[in-house]
Amino acid sequence: MNDQMSAAEGVSTARLYGASIGVVSGVYSLFQATTGAGMSGSAWFMAALGAVVLVHGVVLVTPATSALGRASGPLMIAYSVLMLVNQAWLASTFGDGMAGGGMNDGGMMDGGSMNDGMQSGMDAASAMGADAGMVAIAALMLASGVIMTRRESGM
Repeated sequence: MNDQMSAAEGVSTARLYGASIGVVSGVYSLFQATTGAGMSGSAWFMAALGAVVLVHGVVLVTPATSALGRASGPLMIAYSVLMLVNQAWLASTFGDGMAGGGMNDGGMMDGGSMNDGMQSGMDAASAMGADAGMVAIAALMLASGVIMTRRESGM
């Protein structure tokens, strides 16, 4: 059945793959953006992009997909690049800010234990910075977009 359309479903496996990546990444983006420590500009961007990607993923398995024409693959590529750029920006912006969460911040120098300082660093890391899960999903979305683009162009 590879990339052939089944008469029962009417949707190619490449579109199903793209739709599943779109839905998962959209939901994950929305979840990560809205459950963080605060709604920064980056969080708002990811929430908006996540909503768009989620809708695109749903559209890929409906008859409305014909309205997208050959744009689905390039759109998936564009979404993934935007996600990766946002994650790179988060890593570069917040990567240097982690230096404060060490032994002197509640650490051994002021009567605390070494674990206190490490915990404050871990809390900061979970509240900001790049998200490895989002990077992985964006990489899959990039691959999906390339596959969809190649399939639609007849390669």
